[in-house]
Amino acid sequence: MKIIIAGAGDVGFHLAKLLSYESQDTYIIDFDGDKLEYINNHLDVITKKGDATSIQLLKEMGIDSADLLIAVTDSQNTNFTISVIGKSLGAKKTIARIDNSEFLNECEVDFQQFGLDFMISPQELAANEIKMLLNQSSFNDTVAFESGVFNVMGTPLTYNSPILDLTVKEAKQQFPNVDFITIAIKRQGVSQTIIPRGDTTYQLDDQVYFCVPNYSMKDLYPIIGKKQFNIKNVMILGGSSIGEKTARNLCKDNFRVKLIEKNREKAETLAEQLNDTLVINGDGRDLELLEEENIRETDAFIAVTGNSETNIMSCLVAKSKGVKKTVALVENMDYIDISQTIGIQSLINKKLIAASNIFRHIREGEILALANLHNIDAEVFEFEVKAGAKVTEHPIKDLRFPREAVFGGIIREGKANMATGDMQIKAKDKVIVFCLPEAISTVESLFK
Repeated sequence: MKIIIAGAGDVGFHLAKLLSYESQDTYIIDFDGDKLEYINNHLDVITKKGDATSIQLLKEMGIDSADLLIAVTDSQNTNFTISVIGKSLGAKKTIARIDNSEFLNECEVDFQQFGLDFMISPQELAANEIKMLLNQSSFNDTVAFESGVFNVMGTPLTYNSPILDLTVKEAKQQFPNVDFITIAIKRQGVSQTIIPRGDTTYQLDDQVYFCVPNYSMKDLYPIIGKKQFNIKNVMILGGSSIGEKTARNLCKDNFRVKLIEKNREKAETLAEQLNDTLVINGDGRDLELLEEENIRETDAFIAVTGNSETNIMSCLVAKSKGVKKTVALVENMDYIDISQTIGIQSLINKKLIAASNIFRHIREGEILALANLHNIDAEVFEFEVKAGAKVTEHPIKDLRFPREAVFGGIIREGKANMATGDMQIKAKDKVIVFCLPEAISTVESLFK
């Protein structure tokens, strides 16, 4: 597949990095020569310095043979322009990064007629993920499929978990009335993600990912030895677009929200725009200010400033003051690996979230959704099964399914079904699969 990326910023670079692993025919365009030089030194992609809105440059890059044009510059208007021009010059599919959430939510304008096939907003996606994390308070990573019919939920195991030191098979025997599948384990000191089998043992501090139907979610808490707690009072540090969108989303669901913004002018603007949010002008790193704003009575603290270190440190401070749930926006990918070890409960990363939403347009098969879990070198797919697909030919136990992948669940006619060995997958089923990188092509071939 030939893919052209316009914009070598955070999202563009991370996409190019992921695509270079996939051996895709990838090109990246940007004005910034230093960024392109860095990419050339680290990634196996082709770079071009210049203006991606230039018709001549796009023709030189072979836009007429491009399967996918991804416009992810910092300018929404530029991304629109690139997509429209690229589509008219022959690009098969276009995706643009946008900032205005009005274009995503029940917009009356048909952007496809202008040449824009898909739009993503990293800020909107991040705000939605924060809301999901607050709704599943005891888990540090969560992905919902089909509006929550099936859910992938991650959490570290503590001494309180009754499945500690049990095998996967023993855990299922101990909790026979709870429908769940353990799809992945990230273990400290082990570089590769573990796809658990029946004899895999749960260990202390394992980051465990479960696939759970909606009706079993409440029953999962006793298994991990944690209680679900309600979050009502939320404090947000940082009036960035993510902070603003998060506050707006949470207030719609009747959360009580305080937002702290250091810049006075921005704070005043936010106070005018967010009628249901208490906006405070101040430095969220100031312990005295946090105490004045009753940090000890706050249920969740969300740090979304533009500085990863500030977000991490402020979350650690909030946790030391008794805050039950902390969420930090982190741009530095290296910090994700150490998040749990230093006590940060949940991290969000715009690059990973945006890449997940774009990647399903690159994969083969009828992919409805794709998610990257934090600190896990694998992907969770939701496939829609086509008539005649290889995966429908035999029961699950008789499929030549790779050991590096596992079925999470099957959604049939809107209802959740556990993926048992005797089950036969049918056309129009929606199937959730967790997959390590080396098995992706094999899994995709089964759903063709």
